[in-house]
Amino acid sequence: MRMTGTHVLRGLLALGMMSGLVGCGSFANCFNSGFAPAACGRGHRESDVSFLSQPTATSAEGRWTGTTPTGRTVAGLVLEDGSYWLFYSARGNPTVLAGLVQGTGTSHSGSFGSSNTRDFNLEGAGIRAATMRGSYVPSKRFDGTIAYFSGDTESFTSTSDADAESVPNLTQVIGTYTGLRSDNHTITVTVDSTGTLSGHASGGCTVVGTLSPRAKGNVFQISVTFGSGACRQGSETITGVAFYDAVTQRLYIAALNHTRTTSYLFLGTKP
Repeated sequence: MRMTGTHVLRGLLALGMMSGLVGCGSFANCFNSGFAPAACGRGHRESDVSFLSQPTATSAEGRWTGTTPTGRTVAGLVLEDGSYWLFYSARGNPTVLAGLVQGTGTSHSGSFGSSNTRDFNLEGAGIRAATMRGSYVPSKRFDGTIAYFSGDTESFTSTSDADAESVPNLTQVIGTYTGLRSDNHTITVTVDSTGTLSGHASGGCTVVGTLSPRAKGNVFQISVTFGSGACRQGSETITGVAFYDAVTQRLYIAALNHTRTTSYLFLGTKP
């Protein structure tokens, strides 16, 4: 049978498709792997992925440092699970802790939202419910607005902290820290070489706890147990996060119970 030029071309294309499918196993597998059929048989092997672009951060995860329009300093974290822990200072005084904003949010295409925000205020307002909406550029910028159920709002702008990618270093954290809170409590916390924490407040309440390193950011998981007696929380054990700022030698600690009705907040500096 005589084949025309058109028939020859069709035959060659069919052979090429078949050889590609043999290399992939099936037509669907070729496209599921991200390659056209012809590329499956004679293109990059599965183990050769050096030509592929590397993954980049796509969420608000990180360590952030910034300010509010009302003169407060903000320092905090957004963790990989979307939970955020944002410390804020007294107005005009970055070394005096005034509270913590905490909750869990969702990152999507540069927008961040949270419907379960709580503000643990040390200036007399107590625990305040709120929502938070914001925007971010991964590993560069994180800005947000907190809308309280009372109708008040507060906003902040922040940039990625220099320690955002640093490996947790307990040796740096070892020492004794002293801090003043807006509720006029002076608190001293000591961390030893094993990660054991002990602290006492001017009102007589004592705590003990442990720090264990997280993956990055000079961030630690923390467990804190109150020493009953002068502690209104009794002997409750609560958990949270801690992080160390190597530049200012400040230690930030925040721990909450599961219902977020009890907190232990600390910001202190070592000599």
